[in-house]
Amino acid sequence: MTAPTCVWDLKATLGEGPIWHGDAVWFVDIKGHRVHRYAPATGETSSWDAPDQVTFVAPRVGGGFVAGLKSGLHHFTPEMGFTFISEIEDAGLDNRPNDSTVDALGRLWFGTMHDGEEADSGALYRLEADGSLTLHDAGICITNGPAVSPDGKTFYHTDTLGKVIWAFDIGAEGSLSNKREFFRLAIEDAWPDGSVVDAEGFVWTALWGGRGAIRISPEGQIVQRVELPAINVTKPCFGGPDLKTLYFTTARKGLSDEQLAAAPLCGGLFALPVDVAGQPQYEVRLDLR
Repeated sequence: MTAPTCVWDLKATLGEGPIWHGDAVWFVDIKGHRVHRYAPATGETSSWDAPDQVTFVAPRVGGGFVAGLKSGLHHFTPEMGFTFISEIEDAGLDNRPNDSTVDALGRLWFGTMHDGEEADSGALYRLEADGSLTLHDAGICITNGPAVSPDGKTFYHTDTLGKVIWAFDIGAEGSLSNKREFFRLAIEDAWPDGSVVDAEGFVWTALWGGRGAIRISPEGQIVQRVELPAINVTKPCFGGPDLKTLYFTTARKGLSDEQLAAAPLCGGLFALPVDVAGQPQYEVRLDLR
């Protein structure tokens, strides 16, 4: 396997949430309050300011993106910016959304987390087409890595500080049951961050503090580890015409001047060719009135 390449050295404070949509990688800088787009065919880069912390963007059937901000869910388009849709939780919790995924039926799954990374106030939600939210899991400080298996039967959800990835069975109507431990990270000074599942059902998980990512079998065993020249790797996504390029977002948040001097590409966007393709990026089914 070739080494990952930094394709955009943008030095994001907290790069997160990459997705492949419209022949480009879309991602966010949560603490930088920006949405970014990178088009690999041309190398073109674009950025848009957000009104507050923007944590994910997910393409929507009918156009634009559903965006998670600390203030709630928004509809985002590059032309019109951000339009408020609804609140997520009581502002008194001091929570914000974090990671997200869209399943093959167009349902958006996302977690919330305590913005100060102290209280176990985070939860996992599913967004319905009518805009309502269904609560599925709770009591987590930093939620991460929602992802779905290719057959649509297994859902993965990460407790970053607990260093565990949970698996659930998905019911026909989107219910989650049979919560069980899928994987527990035993690497010192590293925490499981965002995840994505490839076409063979293997889970790729970014390692915050771990300078790379791991590929985990459906049985919960590490089968591959890749290293990046960045300390805090936040999330992978599959892109390219054949979905055989892994893109990784990274972060500079929490690193000392000495660490940044030794790893100056922290906060960049990286690309890595892989042998096994990913799943398509599905679009959110959400009625906007």
